[in-house]
Amino acid sequence: PGTLAELSQLSRDADFTPGQQVPSTPTSSVPGVIGRKSNTELGAIGDNLSAASSSMAHDSVYNLQMLEAAYRHLPLPKDSERPRNYTPRNPAITPPSYPQAPAQSIIDNPALWEKFEVDVLFYAFYYHQGTYQQYLAARELKKHSWRYHKKYNTWFQRHEEPKVTTDEFEQGTYVYFDFHIVDDIQQGWVQRIKTEFTFEYSFLEDELV
Repeated sequence: PGTLAELSQLSRDADFTPGQQVPSTPTSSVPGVIGRKSNTELGAIGDNLSAASSSMAHDSVYNLQMLEAAYRHLPLPKDSERPRNYTPRNPAITPPSYPQAPAQSIIDNPALWEKFEVDVLFYAFYYHQGTYQQYLAARELKKHSWRYHKKYNTWFQRHEEPKVTTDEFEQGTYVYFDFHIVDDIQQGWVQRIKTEFTFEYSFLEDELV
C-alpha cells in the first residue's frame, strides 16, 4: 500500500497498544542495533542466539551482499526500450520553472540516502512500496539501528538493554515508529516508547543487509 487509504488497511493489532511519544530531547544513550552488538552501543536484539544461528546469519549476510551487488548492476528496461515521457501519478499545476521530471539518477544514488533524516526514510519506506527507493530506505534505517517487525509492520530499536533474553525472544523497553496517521492524524507519524514489550525473534526481519 502506498496511499493514505491503502495504509489504513494496516491497522494496529489488538494486542499492540500505542506507547508514549518519544520526547523531543534525545536521550544520552544511543539505541542498540537489532541483530548486532558493539562495545559502544547497547546490545542488539537477538545477540543471544546460538553460534550455529550466528554462522547461518553470517552466510546469509554474505549471500545478500552478493545479491545486492548484482542488483546494482541489473540491466534496466530503458536500456532496450524507447524513451517514454514521464507521467506523474498525482498531477498538479506547478510553475513551468519547476522541474517537470524526477531526478531519477540522483534519487537512486545510495550515497544520497545516507544524508536523509529518519523521517524521510520512513516516508519512503511506507509510501514507495516495491521500489528501489524502499529498499534504500530500509537499508539506511538499519544503519540507524532500526529493525523491522514483520507482524506489526513497524520499525523498532532498543531504548535500553532488555530485561529478559532467551533464544526465542527478549523483553524490555523499545522505541518504535508509529506510522498510523490514518488512525490519528494529530498523534501519528511519531516515535513512541513501548515498555514491557516482548520482541519475538521469529518476527524479526533479517533478510535485508
